[in-house]
Amino acid sequence: MGKYLRHPARIVPLGFLGVVLTGTALLLTPAATEGPQSAPFITALFTATSATCITGLAVVDTSGYWSTFGEMTIVVLIQAGGFGIMTMASLLALVVAGRLGLRTRMAAQVESKSLGLGDIRRVVRRVAILSLSVEFTLACILFARLRFGYGYEIDDAVWNGVFHAVSAFNNAGFALYPDSLEGFVTDPVVLLPVAVAVILGGLGTPVLVDVARRLRTPRRWTLHTKLTLLGTAVLLPIGFFAYLVFEWSNAQTLGGLGLGDKLAAAFFSGAMPRSAGLNAIPISDITSETQLVTIILMFIGGGSASTAGGIKLTTFLLLAFVIWTELRGEPDVSIFGRTIAPASQRQALTVALLGVAAVVVGTLALEMTGDFPLNTVIFEAASAFGPVGLSMGITPELSTPGQAVLVVLMFTGRVGTVVVGTALALSTRHRRYSYPVDRPIVG
Repeated sequence: MGKYLRHPARIVPLGFLGVVLTGTALLLTPAATEGPQSAPFITALFTATSATCITGLAVVDTSGYWSTFGEMTIVVLIQAGGFGIMTMASLLALVVAGRLGLRTRMAAQVESKSLGLGDIRRVVRRVAILSLSVEFTLACILFARLRFGYGYEIDDAVWNGVFHAVSAFNNAGFALYPDSLEGFVTDPVVLLPVAVAVILGGLGTPVLVDVARRLRTPRRWTLHTKLTLLGTAVLLPIGFFAYLVFEWSNAQTLGGLGLGDKLAAAFFSGAMPRSAGLNAIPISDITSETQLVTIILMFIGGGSASTAGGIKLTTFLLLAFVIWTELRGEPDVSIFGRTIAPASQRQALTVALLGVAAVVVGTLALEMTGDFPLNTVIFEAASAFGPVGLSMGITPELSTPGQAVLVVLMFTGRVGTVVVGTALALSTRHRRYSYPVDRPIVG
């Protein structure tokens, strides 16, 4: 049993499962709810899973159903999930490098300078300092805006600022308002700082540290940093323009807003599908075109070793470069002056296809547990796997089996891609022989 638990690819899901079960137990106590009765088991389990896996899907109104103790439990679970996944992802990268030979370890250290090979405490310290700094800054901004702009009482302004700051940076998607942040759709002082925190959380500690250290010499950034920034630079405008163009005349979303408010709301909304789950416009009213773009963005997610989910930007871009290389007839996949190892290409393909399988199976399972339009079910499944937290309004209406399906999807989406990627890297073996090469018909 001890040998089984020492495998890094098994430690992560067990650690997250332990946090989920602990959170479930706390939310089951009478003190966690506003009413006299304890929460049903499935409600507590769903909420604890959504918070720990920093998803944001909810079957009950967070502020109306849970007491202050319950809300504090959710915040702690979000912080543990966000801090844990960033730390674990970074530490697993160190473990992977530690299993290789000295020469390869040295090469890995050169390529991932932000992670080092031995100083684990430094990695954890960086994650903690970065997380708390961004959260504190955003909490102060939100406190000032709520206190002096909306007349909140000091304690309410503080709690709302802290809760939404932790939720935003950790890409959790939980909010203390029944309609998320729709009430602030015309307030860029709230929307834009929240969006920036979400984007920073989606980049990840290794990228932020690497950029900060070599801000004036981008050519020395690691390949991971370059890929993450490239993917972010491409997907953010896509999300922004998709919401701006497809929702421009939609009276239920952006249609009734002025130009400035439309731009701010579109930027905020375009950044959220990367894994955040907060919304400033009603998601159930967005057009079918916007739904499709949102599903794609939720599936791709954000950067590796970040608070974002999905198959990750690196995976998506590696596959895009593989396709581009094949179309051009080149023998090797090269990115920014580096040749990508075939093993990395296979790992990216495996992670992506397993992600597709998870969303497809999840969609089928949800269809079997309820009677909802297919587009809303696909959206819900992609959001849970993301794990993003955006919903077209069917989450509270799901049956108990349907909620259980989402619990599995949320857990798989948050932990699965990291575990699969690490397991593939750790299980790489060298065969002393090879079979004759053949070329089956493709296409």
